[in-house]
Amino acid sequence: MLALIAAHFVAAALAPALVTWLGRRALLLLAVVPAAGFAWAAAMTGELRDGGSVEQRVRWVGSLGLELSFRLTTLTWVMTLLVTGVGALVLAYCAAYFRRDDAGLPRFAGLLTAFAAAMLGLVLADDLLVLYVFWELTTVLSYLLIGHNPERKANRRAALQALMVTTFGGLAMLVGVIVIGQAAGTYRISDVLANPPGGDAVTVAVVLVLVGAVSKSALMPFHFWLPGAMAAPTPVSAYLHAAAMVKAGVYLVALFAPAFAGLLPWRPLLLTLGVLTMLLGGLRALRQTDLKLLLAYGTVSQLGFLIVLVGAGTRAAALGGVAMLVAHALFKATLFLVVGLVDRAAGTRDLRELSGLGRRLPLLMWTSILAAASMAAIPPLAGFVAKETAYAAAVDIAETGDGTGIGAFAGWALVAGLAVGSALTAAYSIRFVWGAFAVKSGVPPIESRDCRFPTAGFSATPVLLSFGGLALGFLGPVETELLAPYAELFPAGAHEPELALWHGVNLALLLSVASVLAGIALFRWRDRVDRAEAALAPPADAETAYRAMMRGVDRLAVEVTGATQRGSLPSYLAVIFLVIVAVPGGVLVAGQLWADGPGVRAWDSIGQAIVGAIMIAAAVLAARSRRRLKAVVLAGGTGYGMAMLFILHGAPDLALTQVLVETVTLVIFVLVLRRLPTYFSDRPLTKSRWWRIGLGVAVGLVMSGLALAASGARTADPVSEGFAEPAVSYGGGYNIVNVTLVDIRAWDTMGEISVLVVAATGVASLIFLITGRTGRHRPDDAIASAPASSERRPHRNLWLRAGRTVAPEGRSILFEVVTRLAFHIVIVFSIYLLFVGHNSPGGGFAGGLVAGLALMVRYLAGGRHELDEAAPVDAGLVLGIGLFIATGSGLAPLAFGGDVLQSAIVDLSLPLLGEVHFVTSLFFDVGVYLVVIGLMLDVLRSLGGGVDEQAGDDDDADAGESIETAEGVR
Repeated sequence: MLALIAAHFVAAALAPALVTWLGRRALLLLAVVPAAGFAWAAAMTGELRDGGSVEQRVRWVGSLGLELSFRLTTLTWVMTLLVTGVGALVLAYCAAYFRRDDAGLPRFAGLLTAFAAAMLGLVLADDLLVLYVFWELTTVLSYLLIGHNPERKANRRAALQALMVTTFGGLAMLVGVIVIGQAAGTYRISDVLANPPGGDAVTVAVVLVLVGAVSKSALMPFHFWLPGAMAAPTPVSAYLHAAAMVKAGVYLVALFAPAFAGLLPWRPLLLTLGVLTMLLGGLRALRQTDLKLLLAYGTVSQLGFLIVLVGAGTRAAALGGVAMLVAHALFKATLFLVVGLVDRAAGTRDLRELSGLGRRLPLLMWTSILAAASMAAIPPLAGFVAKETAYAAAVDIAETGDGTGIGAFAGWALVAGLAVGSALTAAYSIRFVWGAFAVKSGVPPIESRDCRFPTAGFSATPVLLSFGGLALGFLGPVETELLAPYAELFPAGAHEPELALWHGVNLALLLSVASVLAGIALFRWRDRVDRAEAALAPPADAETAYRAMMRGVDRLAVEVTGATQRGSLPSYLAVIFLVIVAVPGGVLVAGQLWADGPGVRAWDSIGQAIVGAIMIAAAVLAARSRRRLKAVVLAGGTGYGMAMLFILHGAPDLALTQVLVETVTLVIFVLVLRRLPTYFSDRPLTKSRWWRIGLGVAVGLVMSGLALAASGARTADPVSEGFAEPAVSYGGGYNIVNVTLVDIRAWDTMGEISVLVVAATGVASLIFLITGRTGRHRPDDAIASAPASSERRPHRNLWLRAGRTVAPEGRSILFEVVTRLAFHIVIVFSIYLLFVGHNSPGGGFAGGLVAGLALMVRYLAGGRHELDEAAPVDAGLVLGIGLFIATGSGLAPLAFGGDVLQSAIVDLSLPLLGEVHFVTSLFFDVGVYLVVIGLMLDVLRSLGGGVDEQAGDDDDADAGESIETAEGVR
């Protein structure tokens, strides 16, 4: 099962390239993947016939107990057949539906195949968390598919609307899933259903899960997103909104019903929403003139009907619900695909403009009649067989309660609601066939010259699906046998259910006949029905309420932003600090943390006290300084003092890193301060500044108290105490800090370097937006473009490669000589730190910082062009290579049967070199080394070179203006 899902995702990844290469024919090749899934599911029929199951579990994150669990049961088998079978046919249909010049086809093919993979993973998942992951994947992919044509406003709005509604339900469902998993002690679905947990928390959690199911399956009050999603291409509607995605909510209800249908909110919530949705969707469908919207509201109605059946919690209703699930996928997918054919043939979907198309396309008309008859429950089609069983289940609930606890009045109200909804279904089924193919008075018939006849291959998919619904109607006993294992999960009712064309003359048959006759009457007097419905329609609907709510949220966001985001950094900091003082500070005071005394020693040695005093003095002087540069240097003194404390505590590795980071930070501050005023402010000490001083002192006291409280609040042994032994046995190194970074906690480091790459990209983008400049600079170009100046003297004694680009008055020969002598030594030292970091202070991070400092020295000595000479490579390329090496070294162990980021220890005895101890995590450290260098290079080019170039342009502009002014005076 995992291989089947992975094959779908691989096909999705290859789809854009295949479509670009082979054109529309690639869709036929892609259809082979879901077709293979259909064949596999069909081959599993024998193992599931007697209630068996097929399971697969793959360990994912063993330390967290997470696994990829998949299970094929009767219910998931049915859904797998639908997802793969209809998916294969829709992909084949797309090969004829889209035009050759459709620029978005490669992307569409990949998204549709990926959606099939996500839907397959959803129905096969046997783990609540895995199910939720695939659930949200279908949400995201449906958003992208609905918005296939982003140039159309309708597509963008419909995609966003569907995303917002289904994401809201998904978040509610996530909370419910976590609560159920925690209450059950496992997230494995089969175990949860076998021993369902109880309690009020579980009841609330089940309701939250139902919110997710109801929103996904477009029940009231979330029904409005489905008709809006009809802006998507017709194949998307046929697959996502008829056979697959909207069935996810129905599937979830059917999955949980055997275990939780007895909970109090279950039946009242689902049966009420289901019946109301069935009636609302049917009434709305009768008023539509767009064939696609007619089917959309019909789908809403049918989804309400399906929720009633699978949520009733009886054996007969469960059997009828799954049978109707299959029948609905067949007839509704057929009708959506027919709409695509009609649209292509006649150029319109408006039933007011279609007339006489049945004469031109008789095969398509009879295909539609078969599918619409199944939807209207006309024998001998599959829809009739399933609805007969559904009626019988509803009558049993009304007459005996059938173990549901539903009273007689509610039971007969349910029967009446289903009967009225079925009558509406029959009416809009007739309306569809009439609207698409009938000859209408007053409407000119479509002539042969105006009709583009679809090819046989184009028509094959809906024809095959419609005849599948016809054949299934005669296979009721076989279908009963195959679906019985799922139905038997529910307690036996008043009658043993059976799918068949004939059960004799009974109330269910009479209800079927009455529904069809009532539907014919509703269609016959459709004008009167339309006028009555228009008169009774409320002034606002759910979609209007949704848009009003979204406008209100947008307006509220604007007002809140306008009130709080005033552009004043001191105000923002004041709010943050006040919250810190009020909330954590209040906890400190109320907790009486010092009842037993703080239990903290002032210092272990006199050196710590001296360093601490220096740090305090530097901090106070930095706060009192009026010069920006002086304040930055003093603030840096606190950082260097912290490094000294690390040394006094016996942590040279941390001290080295602290010194390097503080130095880099100090230089970056200096690069920025060059373009800022020398002094902070010349204003006198006002009352507001006294308040700021008081707030700063309060924040300092709170943070000191939190630090003391945290240091004395530990109740368990530090996790680091267990790092010493695995650092040697597992990581092969004696530097515990570095081994922790590249072995024990390598996942954390991977995340951190990924953040560094993102941060570097953000810094470069921000500077580019401000200055309009990016990339490296060529010294020769700079010389050629520089304005001539009679005051500049020729350069002599060039110690740096780009020294000629610096004005003679701006050069420091001593600095250039020292830079030239020390640069390569520093680079070699950085490489030394990289290689020795596993056993001595150093590592990739420290080595990268040292190399970055060497580049900083080259920049400070020779400017931005000297930096380009020192590193003639794009910073983004260095970042990408570093991340690629780190990721590749993490994945490489999988090829040798190991785990991700697992290291191997190699001990060799080499001539001349002697004993060599090598750990493969060094490659990961090399990636870290390159990422840090790339970050430093990016920051230097952005904050250094970019600002320098801007300043140079400003100076040149000022000089040009001065020359022009002088010429004018002259």
